[in-house]
Amino acid sequence: MVFIKVILSFSFILILFQDYKERKVYWFLFPIVGILGGILFYFNTLPEVFFYSLLVNTIFILLLVIIIFFYSKLKLRTNILNTIGLGDILIFISSTAFFSSFSFIIIFISALIFSLVLHLYQVRSSKQQVTVPLAGYMSLFFLTCYLSNWLGLANNLYMI
Repeated sequence: MVFIKVILSFSFILILFQDYKERKVYWFLFPIVGILGGILFYFNTLPEVFFYSLLVNTIFILLLVIIIFFYSKLKLRTNILNTIGLGDILIFISSTAFFSSFSFIIIFISALIFSLVLHLYQVRSSKQQVTVPLAGYMSLFFLTCYLSNWLGLANNLYMI
């Protein structure tokens, strides 16, 4: 399990740095993160809870992406990829296997708020308008959640 945690942490850090510096992330990091996060969740819960949570989390992300699609088409009158990056959608999809449904929704929304606050601080300090490295910021937040769980600073994230 330690090996999985190290690879998962390293993958989150790679996503953060690549998205922040280049606004491009290697696509193969997202399946690695999704599979390793799913393995950790699977071995920390019952199989029934894992598959039920995976289904509910996937429906939640699907609804979110559909809302973003229609918002970009109808309100912004642009393509969805001009609104949100492919890496952002991939981190959404890969994160569905991380936690139980209630924990996932709370952590996912918290990751979005964290990303907004971090980006607003960065824009305010640099005085320039830039795109949001959402996948990178969310990776940092997920890594922080995992580390706090592994170090015993937070309750078991899989049981909520």
